[in-house]
Amino acid sequence: MRQLVLATHNAGKIRELRTMLSPAGYEVVAVREVLPTLKEPEETGQTFLENARLKSQYYAKATGRPCLADDSGLCVEALQGRPGVYSARYAGIHGDDAANNAKLLTEIRHLPPAMRTAYYACVLVLSFPDGREIVAEGKCHGMIIETPVGTNGFGYDPYFYLPQKGKTMAELTAIEKNTCSHRGIALKKLLQVLV
Repeated sequence: MRQLVLATHNAGKIRELRTMLSPAGYEVVAVREVLPTLKEPEETGQTFLENARLKSQYYAKATGRPCLADDSGLCVEALQGRPGVYSARYAGIHGDDAANNAKLLTEIRHLPPAMRTAYYACVLVLSFPDGREIVAEGKCHGMIIETPVGTNGFGYDPYFYLPQKGKTMAELTAIEKNTCSHRGIALKKLLQVLV
């Protein structure tokens, strides 16, 4: 089985990527399992690609192993793409889902439902110690609702409604989510290149 190091400390992302990569013959190891004391790099990029590349190259160099990094987020079209690359720290504290969701709802409150369209975007970068890389992108379109529905997923998932499914992202099972999510779409593209 081939091994990939995941350049993230986000438990939700680790769980999702393990679920999707294991059937393809990849053993997924979180970076904290390889180098538990390694300091995280600062995400200084202005795009998902820049941040994913920064993380994957940093961890590939530090571990000497192929490293997969994801940068992803929610983009609300009427908010000029915000929260975008700042999705995980939109309200100021990294990973505070409740605060991030509260800020988002405050910002869209004045918008009519038809203008609350949004998409999740994901860029995956797989960096190898020799400098090679593979890049894959995925998007999942939906809309923002004001009342959370569902307990699966993380982040903005309870507020991200998928009209084509008639459910929020947080109502989907892991298998359903992996077939239509931004991360699932990007990973399918990446695996096509890897195989």
